[in-house]
Amino acid sequence: MENHFEIGIENLRQKLLVMASHTEKAVNDAVQALTQRDHDLALRVKEEDDVIDKCEVEIDDLAILLLTKAPLATNLRLVTVAMKISQDLERIGDEASKIAKRARDLTQEPPVKLTLDLTRMARLALEMLKTALDAFVNRDPAAARLIIPRDKEVDAMNKQIHNALVQHMVDNPDTISRCLHWIVAAKSLERIADHATNIAEDVVYLCEAQDIRHTGIKNSAASNP
Repeated sequence: MENHFEIGIENLRQKLLVMASHTEKAVNDAVQALTQRDHDLALRVKEEDDVIDKCEVEIDDLAILLLTKAPLATNLRLVTVAMKISQDLERIGDEASKIAKRARDLTQEPPVKLTLDLTRMARLALEMLKTALDAFVNRDPAAARLIIPRDKEVDAMNKQIHNALVQHMVDNPDTISRCLHWIVAAKSLERIADHATNIAEDVVYLCEAQDIRHTGIKNSAASNP
């Protein structure tokens, strides 16, 4: 029975990694479609999102089955954290779809003549996501904690891009609809970073049995009683 449970845990972990791979690809493709005005690539992101949604259902089904086997506390945390991470990955896939939709619409209009550092923002958000997932695989709460403060960097980038686009709309009213697409895309990247932060916090909970959400305790390991 124990061996079957461990096999189930490993299957759960592998399914989560497959889902993570599709999610990262969806975000990369969406950002590339946006910055390179690639209409066909934007359309293909929807296919990735369908796969991500299917992965979430499979992970939930397997996790519920494992929970019925009354696992030990450490495995119980792993199963519940896997479910939470899959939910964050599904939402990241949704944000990638939003970016791809804006990319598709923007290819139908002239480009906005404004330099936006969206690529750097996307790179940071994806680095946060990859590092959070690596921390999960390696059970590394210290690495997870280092991710959390970086969310403020993405927030600052989003604010800067938002302000630049608002000013551009004021100066060039004919670009309002196009600028709004870019604002939504930047906001989606900011939300992707939020979800990466959620995953990092879940890794800390998995490894240390400490919930650091809303506590302000981000950078120091839990002290032993």
